[in-house]
Amino acid sequence: MLLSMVGFLLWACTVTPTTTPIPMLATDTSPLAATITPTIVWFPPTEIPTPFPTPVVTPTEDMRPNTGDILFEDDFSSRTGWTLTHSQIGSVAYGKNELTIAIGETNAYLFSVREEPTFSDFYLEITAEPNLCKDLDEYGVLIRVTPTIDYYRFSLSCNGQIRLDRVSGGQASSPQPWILSGAVPPGAPSSSRLGISAEGEEMSFFVNGQYQFSIHDPRLTSGGVGVFARSTNNTAVTINFSDLIVYEINP
Repeated sequence: MLLSMVGFLLWACTVTPTTTPIPMLATDTSPLAATITPTIVWFPPTEIPTPFPTPVVTPTEDMRPNTGDILFEDDFSSRTGWTLTHSQIGSVAYGKNELTIAIGETNAYLFSVREEPTFSDFYLEITAEPNLCKDLDEYGVLIRVTPTIDYYRFSLSCNGQIRLDRVSGGQASSPQPWILSGAVPPGAPSSSRLGISAEGEEMSFFVNGQYQFSIHDPRLTSGGVGVFARSTNNTAVTINFSDLIVYEINP
């Protein structure tokens, strides 16, 4: 019996141990990994620190297009047509002849759209009045909003900057990154009249009657309109929108 046990131990010592390979994370094909969906990026990432933007030199002449008949106007007195929201993040609600977006959380984004009517070529104006905001808190207009929630977003910041984003497929890019505008009053309370001219692939943007910039982009050619606000600080943001009017553009 003793000889048998010794023989077994000698045999066991000569067997090469089998090693279990460590699984590679890059080739994980588990059902959990397959069901993970990408996070929607509503705003392009901003480098920190943000470099001070180059001032925009705005011309004195009126560069707004030659407008024709009114295609649509809304003084927000009917309290219909816009998407409303009430949640822990904040609310989108009607006020007295205005639509108000109020946000109480940091890095929160709320918007409201009016999918009907839709427009292809137009000149739009709307008044935006920040009551609470600071620094890079944002507010502005959405145009050419599609049923899949793709759109262009004309943004004003509370420290006097402007930019244009394009949101498509849940990802955002900036055809026009942040630039400083002398036409945007910084801080709150304040008031600005936003203007957007869209003719085919050409779009031009205005603040308080002053031309800001133009872009050429063929991605979205028609859609509805909307408004938005975004908080980036540990303080509340409240923006009122009023007096929306959309004109046809004469040749």
